[in-house]
Amino acid sequence: MRKTWIATYISAVCLAAVSIVTMLAGSDKSVTAAQVNGTWKTKGSEFKIWALGQQRLQIEFSGVYEYKTPQGPSANTGEGSGIATIQGDTAIFKPEGAEEECRITLKFTGGKLVVTQTGICGFGNNVTAAGTYKKVSAKKPKFDSD
Repeated sequence: MRKTWIATYISAVCLAAVSIVTMLAGSDKSVTAAQVNGTWKTKGSEFKIWALGQQRLQIEFSGVYEYKTPQGPSANTGEGSGIATIQGDTAIFKPEGAEEECRITLKFTGGKLVVTQTGICGFGNNVTAAGTYKKVSAKKPKFDSD
């Protein structure tokens, strides 16, 4: 009877340990360099991203805000570049020279790049990095700083 109780207890502890490990593995949302590297686009905007190692990404953003005037179509543009840090599936980016309040969050999820922007980042009027981007190339992008 005692051996049965001990065996049941050991089985329960092992099952709990396996469940915890499985649950933690399922919550690990880290992305690989292959998943983030490349060129990502949405209407009027583009991110070029390359993993540098040690949870750092080289990033270059360019965006356009198009509008109509009585003289015809016009556009405002904006760009920013720098190094972002990534934890799991989310990177935080503040372009070089941007205002202190600028914060661009890049979340890699389901094969998409979902970007939110808070604060003024020094882009042209109405130009924002926010949006959902689709990867258009996995090749190493050509950065303007290269």
